[in-house]
Amino acid sequence: MLRLHVIEAVFKRNFMSYFSGVVGYLFIVAFVFVGSFLAFQPQFFANNLANLDQLNHWFAWLLLFIVPAITMSTWSDERKQGTDELLFTLPASDFEILLGKYLAVLGVYTVALIFSLSHVFILIWLGSPDKGLLFATYFGYWVAGSALLTAGMLASALTSSPAVAFVLGAIFCAIPVFIDKIPFAPRLLQSLSVAEQFRDFGLGMIPAAGLLYFGSLAAFFLYLNHVLISRRHWSGGPHQSPMWVHYLVRAAALCVILIGVNSIATARNPRLDLTRGHIYSLTPTTKKVLSSVKADRPVLIQAFISPEVPHELVPTRTTLIGLLRQFQNKGGSGLQVRIANTEKYTDVAEEAKRYGIESVEVQSEPGGRIVRDDIFMGVVITSVDQQVVIPFFDKGTPVEYELTGAIRTVSQATRKTVGILRTDAQVAGGFDMQSFRSLPEWRIAQELKKQYDVKTVGPEELATTTLDVLIAVMPSSLTDPEMQNLVDYVSKGNATLIFDDPFPAFMSGVAPHNPKPRAGGGMMGMMGGQQQSPPKSDDGKATKLLKALEIGWDHEETVWDRYDSDPKFREFLLSVGLYDVVYIDPASEARFAFNPESPITKDLHKVMLFYPGSLRPQEKRKLTFEPLMRSGPHSLTYGWNDYITSAGGMAAMFGGGGMMPVMPPAKSARDEEVSPVIAARITGSAGESGKSINAIFVADMDMITNAFFFIRDKEWQSLKVDNIAFVLNAVDVLANDDELLALRSRQPQLATLERIEKSKQVFKKQEAEQSVDAEKEAKSALEGVQKDLDEEAEAIRNDSSLDPDTQRIKLMMAQQNKQRELDVKKANIEDNKKRKIKKANDETQKKVREIEGSAWLLATFLPPIPALILGIIMFAFRIQGEREGINPDRLVSRKSA
Repeated sequence: MLRLHVIEAVFKRNFMSYFSGVVGYLFIVAFVFVGSFLAFQPQFFANNLANLDQLNHWFAWLLLFIVPAITMSTWSDERKQGTDELLFTLPASDFEILLGKYLAVLGVYTVALIFSLSHVFILIWLGSPDKGLLFATYFGYWVAGSALLTAGMLASALTSSPAVAFVLGAIFCAIPVFIDKIPFAPRLLQSLSVAEQFRDFGLGMIPAAGLLYFGSLAAFFLYLNHVLISRRHWSGGPHQSPMWVHYLVRAAALCVILIGVNSIATARNPRLDLTRGHIYSLTPTTKKVLSSVKADRPVLIQAFISPEVPHELVPTRTTLIGLLRQFQNKGGSGLQVRIANTEKYTDVAEEAKRYGIESVEVQSEPGGRIVRDDIFMGVVITSVDQQVVIPFFDKGTPVEYELTGAIRTVSQATRKTVGILRTDAQVAGGFDMQSFRSLPEWRIAQELKKQYDVKTVGPEELATTTLDVLIAVMPSSLTDPEMQNLVDYVSKGNATLIFDDPFPAFMSGVAPHNPKPRAGGGMMGMMGGQQQSPPKSDDGKATKLLKALEIGWDHEETVWDRYDSDPKFREFLLSVGLYDVVYIDPASEARFAFNPESPITKDLHKVMLFYPGSLRPQEKRKLTFEPLMRSGPHSLTYGWNDYITSAGGMAAMFGGGGMMPVMPPAKSARDEEVSPVIAARITGSAGESGKSINAIFVADMDMITNAFFFIRDKEWQSLKVDNIAFVLNAVDVLANDDELLALRSRQPQLATLERIEKSKQVFKKQEAEQSVDAEKEAKSALEGVQKDLDEEAEAIRNDSSLDPDTQRIKLMMAQQNKQRELDVKKANIEDNKKRKIKKANDETQKKVREIEGSAWLLATFLPPIPALILGIIMFAFRIQGEREGINPDRLVSRKSA
């Protein structure tokens, strides 16, 4: 029976002794300072997230310092001062003394963590951090440290020197910290590292397996501590050697048992999700889908996953396996899960290939070396007569949505049908008559096949085809009879999703302004083999369709918005000739950037568009015009000739259209002050027949191209956009199948550094205004030079004293001279404009760096101050106490000195 008063006495003695000197406070100050230095590195400001991710990455290393610093004198000082014999002769058991000392060092570590809570106050000052996430993170710090403290105590029990105990403690703690760094270590050892077990805590969860792991680690080292301090009972006797072997075997057996228990617990690891919004918990949609799986239509999930994956894919692999196990637990008898370790050139790999799951080459840089690995991480989900294959789960793939959607699809006896209209965009793939090559199917079509029965439909087939939803991409490319078929189909109330674009950045050849491509282009065209194609309906203006929908859309006008959510990415786009990027983002100050009432858009966060058009309802209309997406309030609109120039040359010869986008002339956003509608839903009855209209029109085609699947899957440039979610939501709503909407649009609401964002926004706004002024100044100067040239040319033309030949020669010479002068002045004006814009940009970046630098100074040097002040106060009290115990006559005065 443990005696609490004995444990309390040992606890107080050791806890108070740690703070009786200055060294203890110095260690805590150093711990807090190093922690703040690691937490608020430059990458912290680059990530713009109000969390402790940077500290989490290094925290296990930090424990290698603070744990030995706390524990080094636990037993060694007792032996050094000779008080250990006195301690063990007290009326207390060895375990009570051990427990009291452990609680003392745990109390000291807890005090150190309390002082480090200043990191949290810094985060609160910078933004609105997720309190549940921070609680789980700090709880993880506490349990990880509490486990390693026992290893530090073991080191202290082996020596009478605190310095040696510090070194040994660091070595002992390094074993669980670096066990995953052992070359060719099996997955089991990697899963038993401190960093791996702490991962869930850092994400905002309390994992049962993590608690068991750290508890097991503490129990194992406490047992070793107990063996060492109780060895006086049997060491030196006749059975000393057998007893050492006996305890060694017992320790090894305990270690094996704990490893086995932890490996089983890792396989089934329930977690308590404390994050804001419970972003790691199964959604009600997923639970509903799993409960709907029937025993008469059993579902088999087969996951082919590589046992080893690069570091970047570890979270995805962990999430995938964890969700599959949760699905198996929640799915009942109708759902079976098989997880197969899949390595290249094995029978399992060949089986995966038969399902269409191939290995994907993934590049990583472990230790600074570029390594390419062939990774399997795909899933095939089958039922009686349905099958869905997810070939690869990449870094940004929404794991829960993909799995839930696939299970839902195969558990249903039938699927709804989505038709893809055959247009020049060739979304379903086909054959390009210009280049004489096959065109692959777009990713959006592949994505839709996971949920729907997808079929390609020609315009002439619309009258006889039954579809749940029709998707028409670039209907402006249709001929007049084809357009009439589409209009008739839409006018009958059939659900239709339309994408049209004044300038498709990734397929500029199908822009409405351009004529239809001729059959037999390319080299055949050069040899006279081209055939005349029929003209586009209404010259690409889609007039008939717009009239049926009672909307306005200019087939040559694009929207430009000065709002920029990612300036670094903007620089990349400019370098590749993409000058117009528009973000649909509530942060752009647009009123209802996303329609909060529509199930299609209410849960979206950001959409990226290139050269989008704009929509507007007709004044006299019967249909309901419901805006879905709007750009920012400082948007501009430009006509075709403002942003497109003719490239000519070989590009035009080979059917490229000869188009080249350019930066349009500057004009102030204050001239317009609008938030153009980019996408809208049109419903209601119109015309004499009173037939219903049910359509969605999106004035941008690029948003559904393969590029955005690449961005989503790879989390390229750290971009998180909802283009794919918008399209799939629109299809689901039109098909009256809205069960997956909430799950698809689910994204973690990560807290950002709001204070720094607001400060940056002020300077960026000033930079934008200075850039507009520089553009205007350059345009005015060029107009002045051009005006001088025009005036001189006009004067020559009006000089009656010159005969026509002389007049023509002088005019030609003047034009040549002025043109050279104009070219020089143009170059100078352009250079001057670029210098001013660069200066404005440099000043903005300088001010931003000053803001971040100031925040870094405060975040780094402010947290240790409370511990430092307390240490100074306690040191002063100690000095004062020592002086009070001395006879005043024995004090040496300064005068006598």
